[in-house]
Amino acid sequence: MRRTTILQSAALCAVAALVLAACGGGSSSSSGSSAGEGGFKVPNLTALDKLGTPEGEVSVLAWPGYVEDGSNDPKVDWVSDFEKESGCKVTVKTFGTSDEAVQLFRTGQYDTVSASGDATLRLIASGDVEPVNTSLISNYPDIFDSLKMQPWNSVRGVPYGIPHGRGANLLMWRTDQVKPAPDSWSAVFDQASSQKGKVTAYDSPIYIADAGLYLMATKPDLGIKNPYALDAKQLAAAVDLLKAQKANVGEYWSDYLKEIQAFKNGSSTVGTTWQVIANLAQAEKAPVQVMLPKEGATGWSDTWMVGAKSQHKTCAYKFIDHIVSPKTNAAVAEYFGEAPANKKACAETADKAHCATFHANDEEYFSKVHYWTTPISACLDGRTDVQCTGYAEWTKAWTEIRNS
Repeated sequence: MRRTTILQSAALCAVAALVLAACGGGSSSSSGSSAGEGGFKVPNLTALDKLGTPEGEVSVLAWPGYVEDGSNDPKVDWVSDFEKESGCKVTVKTFGTSDEAVQLFRTGQYDTVSASGDATLRLIASGDVEPVNTSLISNYPDIFDSLKMQPWNSVRGVPYGIPHGRGANLLMWRTDQVKPAPDSWSAVFDQASSQKGKVTAYDSPIYIADAGLYLMATKPDLGIKNPYALDAKQLAAAVDLLKAQKANVGEYWSDYLKEIQAFKNGSSTVGTTWQVIANLAQAEKAPVQVMLPKEGATGWSDTWMVGAKSQHKTCAYKFIDHIVSPKTNAAVAEYFGEAPANKKACAETADKAHCATFHANDEEYFSKVHYWTTPISACLDGRTDVQCTGYAEWTKAWTEIRNS
């Protein structure tokens, strides 16, 4: 689940692209399409073969907090030195949701984007991003292997991006009002009535995966193997669970500052959160605790992707290489509140406990995290005897849940 801001309707064509075929209007370098995993089709685009002379500029589309140039805080700047060293002037546009990122990137105005897993396949299918040549990213060998060549950043063995950071969507509760301490997502589903009106949940279609994850553990007869691969029957079960939850939800949140305030004043007592929110709430003396429930959790692993229409690809590659370098990746991870993707970044953090707090090196911890992946009609769990539901159907379902 992700962010409206860390400092504070899907594009229909991009959504439709997930129903096996890509939308029209992709890159001019496309020459048709080829079938990817499970029938998922992607335009035939190729990665940059070598770096050229820096074009002098790069336009970046990013989550707030990922690309800081000192304008928000003079002490927080990992852009100025890059501009001097590379000769590439950086301009940044931030976005609040993955749907907004997809819509903006489709304009072709941006060279690179920090895409979450609920956006990546949409961008790939519509031809808005192209494969990446990992050999041109000097820091790529130092990225955690578990983040490379995953379903949200590659298709049919072809990499489409460079991992940036990761985190889990956790369960948070007020220790003075929720007793005994929960260890399961049942606290926000089957047992949510005990905190009626004070349950909080993330306001996004991708939250349906959280219900899918809970059902995967508690209703094995449904046959859910991947919370992002739900057939019509499985999606209906998740929708029913979320409609039942809604009677107990006081607020659906997307602004992390508002969630902190809600837990501080007690209007929210239990719900989904991020580690950074828990840290900030505790720093403000809110009596909260946080944990990864026994069923596991959803989470994110963001990906830097290169625009197929970009006219500044050398600068884009240089920027991506810089942003995932140990020192910069450490700075971003600390400022934003997540685990860095570069394993060498942990030695560069100002807070030497940062990587331990965010479980950066704990692969057992992250093995329980189901990273955001865009739902598509070709079942991501490998099933071929049934059609799964795509993001457009999830969006429709979420609207139905919120209006129920």
